[in-house]
Amino acid sequence: MFERATGKPFAGDGGELMDGGDTQATGWRHEVIEDGPWAGWFAYGNDPFEDHAGPFYYRVGDDGRRVCAMRAEAKHMNGGGFMHGGAIMTFADYCLFVIAKDALTDSRSVTATFNGEFVGAVAPGSLVECTGEVVKAGRRMVFVRGLMTTGGEPVMSFSAVLKKTSARAG
Repeated sequence: MFERATGKPFAGDGGELMDGGDTQATGWRHEVIEDGPWAGWFAYGNDPFEDHAGPFYYRVGDDGRRVCAMRAEAKHMNGGGFMHGGAIMTFADYCLFVIAKDALTDSRSVTATFNGEFVGAVAPGSLVECTGEVVKAGRRMVFVRGLMTTGGEPVMSFSAVLKKTSARAG
């Protein structure tokens, strides 16, 4: 179902990456968690940075909308003892693609714009959840908005535009 993505070689140079790094296979995964506290949730993606920053999960709610979730761990905290804004934004970016999954079928895409308002704090150990909607899905752009909460209280409201892209030739 998901296209296999690899590092992009610099054209004509024998396969080295433009940044000098190694080619990295990052095939997408979509799997149901079988056991533990996240049993019944899905693991989605395989973005190396999100894998490092997460783990992030999603499920389909009773209303048919996707619900994303994560547990705030010590590695997500800032110096003040609450979840770091960068960790919140990283989770929100993950959520964008889960929320817009149906609108992005058979295409690659990137975050073109992201606007967010931090409206609450997340304490260590808290369950953080996010829901949202596709406002409009166009031919090349998908407009998404979401709300992240913890304990039923808002943490961040955000909106973004995802740009559909196509694989570059050779």
